[in-house]
Amino acid sequence: MSDAEKTIDPEKERRKIKSVKKMKEIMTNYYIEAKTADQSGKKIAWITSGGPVEPLLAMDVIPVYPENHAAMIGASKMGPDLCEKAEEMGYPRDLCSYARSDISCATVDGGPIGGLPKPDILVCCNNICGTVLKWYEIQARYFDVPLFILDTPISHTEFSDEAHRYVRRQFEEYMAFLEEHCGGKMDYDRLQEIGKMSIKGQNLWQAVLDTTMHKPSPMSAFDAFFHLALIVTLRGTETVAEYYRELLDEMNQRIAEGISAVPNEKIRLLWDNLPIWYRTKWLSETFAAHDACLVADTYTSAWCGSLKYLDEDNFFESMVQGYSRIYLNIGVDSMAEEVISMVDKYSADGLVMHSNRSCKPYSLGQYDIQEIVQKRCDIPTLIIEADMVDSRSFSESQIETRIGAFMEIIKSRQ
Repeated sequence: MSDAEKTIDPEKERRKIKSVKKMKEIMTNYYIEAKTADQSGKKIAWITSGGPVEPLLAMDVIPVYPENHAAMIGASKMGPDLCEKAEEMGYPRDLCSYARSDISCATVDGGPIGGLPKPDILVCCNNICGTVLKWYEIQARYFDVPLFILDTPISHTEFSDEAHRYVRRQFEEYMAFLEEHCGGKMDYDRLQEIGKMSIKGQNLWQAVLDTTMHKPSPMSAFDAFFHLALIVTLRGTETVAEYYRELLDEMNQRIAEGISAVPNEKIRLLWDNLPIWYRTKWLSETFAAHDACLVADTYTSAWCGSLKYLDEDNFFESMVQGYSRIYLNIGVDSMAEEVISMVDKYSADGLVMHSNRSCKPYSLGQYDIQEIVQKRCDIPTLIIEADMVDSRSFSESQIETRIGAFMEIIKSRQ
């Protein structure tokens, strides 16, 4: 037996999710297609992660997501260098690390894939935050390309008729913008079919996430962070539906065979906010050492949270609410209700909140949400202060101590 064979842990190998290899292949092919778009004659659109991508697909435009690329930068531990370069360019450290790493990356073709392909157009929707407005204006000036901004008012309590009319008019303008800059007329029948496929993919992604209701959970939120990439970058394609169908089958098979994400799951946790991309493995192992599994999170579920508003029989009209009433574009009280619903749905014993230095819309209401959840659900909560890409804002020793104390509190209640 070789040394390599001696070091392999059969149980650890058994717990690995097999679909990971296929997803890496899909993402590699996606970026190859995007970076060789000039050879195929297709146009490239940079679009915010929460933006309406289906119309781009209907116009045969390849969508590229700077936020997804920034997450890759974070996972590759390239964040500090690119963020520092942005700071040297005059952008303060208080700005979103996604924006800083993307802005500086564009000037040097940096990052794990040698930069993103040059955009022909930019599409920015502020349903996730306000920073994207200035971020995309900067990139529009840098690349000298047209920019479309879709403004979605925050739905604190309800989505008024005035708000609906306001956003709908912008969707009409969005179609006109695409027709002007991409050539040809919008094929609304094709858009309808792509919309159906988008809804299908989102439903399958939700079904994958819902397998974690099983005890023990077949996967963790850290696994979900990885597998989320397709619903972001390829939403509306058959590729997404096919992949999540296979991933769902694998999760159900893991449940049938008793394969869990954490070997001795005793504590189930809910995660709030974006991942800490450069430390996901360490966090996963640290929680697992306490027999704790993060079984769900508010971030990955956001890409199917608007399903209740989308209508596959009238997709264009339903996009108005579907893209306006996402998790980050509702009031704090509504966000708290979503968290409470997830605590109950996934039988969470505690809530872990990432107070994210970079994401103000996601983080500013967390202390209110924490108070509401503690009162309504009577579960312990933990707040971790960090940043999603810039590891200079991460203190391992401090966070490890907080996790240890948090785990002791939960264990004392069981």
